[in-house]
Amino acid sequence: MSFERRKVRIGRVVSDKMDRTCVVVVEWRRPHRLYKKSVKMRTRFKVHDPQNECRLGDQIRIVETRPLSKTKRWRVEEILQREEIAEIQPEEIKVEDESVLVYQPQHPAADEVAAEGAVSEEATEEVAPAEAEEEAPVDEAEPEATEEESPA
Repeated sequence: MSFERRKVRIGRVVSDKMDRTCVVVVEWRRPHRLYKKSVKMRTRFKVHDPQNECRLGDQIRIVETRPLSKTKRWRVEEILQREEIAEIQPEEIKVEDESVLVYQPQHPAADEVAAEGAVSEEATEEVAPAEAEEEAPVDEAEPEATEEESPA
């Protein structure tokens, strides 16, 4: 392939985690086949970066080359524009507890329903201790029966 016929593309680096390789996205427009509206298309290229110069977000010019690996057919020609990336990652940003909203009902009817629910809970709590006293002797009798069965 002659040097004049090599394809040249300009794209943005979206991944630089591999050694001497980065992933570049080239965006181009094409009319939709039915509606004829211009649609953005994206192509991802694995690009050879021999000095590991490319960083995430950089805009670079890539040139077609001989196959360098199974998926690498392009190499970096030059870095056109460096992109500054924020040093603070989203995981490092902490939210304070003061910003949490507390639920406040807007209708007075909701307060009345909540109050009735609290009264019914108190009534069930009073009944529950009485039932617990009656069930307690029954619970003690059952473990004794299981102890006798286990040695046999």
